[in-house]
Amino acid sequence: MNVLVFDIETIPDLAAGRLLYDLADLSDADVAKVMFHKRREENGTEFLRHHLHQVAAIAAVLRTGDSLKVWSLGEPGSPEPELLQRFFDGIDKYTPTLVSWNGGGFDLPVLHYRALKHGISAPRYWETGAGDSSFRYNNYLNRFHERHTDLMDVLSGYQARACAPLDDIARLLGYPGKLGMDGSQVWDAWLAGRIGEIRDYCETDVLNTYLVYLRYERMRGALNPREHDAEIARVRSFLAAESRAHWVSYRNAWK
Repeated sequence: MNVLVFDIETIPDLAAGRLLYDLADLSDADVAKVMFHKRREENGTEFLRHHLHQVAAIAAVLRTGDSLKVWSLGEPGSPEPELLQRFFDGIDKYTPTLVSWNGGGFDLPVLHYRALKHGISAPRYWETGAGDSSFRYNNYLNRFHERHTDLMDVLSGYQARACAPLDDIARLLGYPGKLGMDGSQVWDAWLAGRIGEIRDYCETDVLNTYLVYLRYERMRGALNPREHDAEIARVRSFLAAESRAHWVSYRNAWK
């Protein structure tokens, strides 16, 4: 089975802010301030509605055959449409089990809106059985199917009041959790031109998600203890071969 674990980092969609709020003459930073202010007036937080996010980074873990790959899609300067197309092309190629933490509540809706905006083709992702009958009862869009496993959703029993942060769960299971930054710092890092740090942070987050997924697979009997330990060893081997700073920090934090 192919498994694709994914995570995205986002920034305000400044073009949408300028269009919707008539802010053509303001700087990027000031447009974002207005967007955050208007959102705070709506519901008391600055977390923008899904359609007002722009994708800054997509990180993935791909487990297929004897291979484990962890990377950020595209290059630091890749435009958003390229990141989106690479993500959906991976689904077309591998038909993987998608795994996320809150992907159903945040990541995928954002990706839907951005793909719609940029005219991204993703036929395998949107398949619901008309072209492939095996997708009729197990597709990426149905909340209760397994082609997309949103770990936060499943582990909370689909109860919003029982949801937990990924960082807490990862650390409770003995994994490093978040390193370097958190989502609230991404916009400031973007303004400062620190896209590399954003991509590194996204990669460590997606590896946390994969490690939680392995524990989940053991819990539900999809992996026996020996198989689970072999997968953990594979992750440790990946980290041991890495010299990039964020992976060295991750390896050192994982005792």
